[in-house]
Amino acid sequence: MDDLKNIVSKNILHLRTSKKMTQFELGEALSYSDKAVSKWERGEAIPDAYILKKLSEIFNVSVEYLLSEHDEKELKAVNFLGVNHRAIVLISILGIWTIAIIVFAILYFAGITQWLVFVYAAPVSLIVLTVFAAVWGKKKADIILCISMLVWTILISIYVTFWFLQYNLWLLLIIGIPAQVIVLLSFRVKR
Repeated sequence: MDDLKNIVSKNILHLRTSKKMTQFELGEALSYSDKAVSKWERGEAIPDAYILKKLSEIFNVSVEYLLSEHDEKELKAVNFLGVNHRAIVLISILGIWTIAIIVFAILYFAGITQWLVFVYAAPVSLIVLTVFAAVWGKKKADIILCISMLVWTILISIYVTFWFLQYNLWLLLIIGIPAQVIVLLSFRVKR
């Protein structure tokens, strides 16, 4: 039992510090005190199954990972993956906006000023962000926020497009209200 306590304590400590979280922040995310986190990290206690599951979600690892011993190479790989998610998202979003700038420049040199390219880059960025949030198992609140922002940016993009064409379709934005309600209700449905 002491071996398991030491393994779990080492894994929690490594994952928390690699995410640059304080014991207080981790405790707050788990609805526990920083004293409980400190006990787990010192190997004085092992978190229960529910907390192990929550820890696996916070650190994006399996419960089995938390309960298993790892060498330095494995620990660095997990740390790399945590940092890698942010880098991948940032590179993807910057790529979308770079493409938007290139398309704008091409159209500009062709004698067409098309500012709508930037308007459409916003929903495309949010689609990518939503996919990453869903694939990497982010919190439900993060996914709801991404989808909500996506719905509104699509509606605003359509509105701005028609506004440039001299149509005033402000009623189009009213569609956003039931769409927002549908997004929120869809996440309340249980499997």
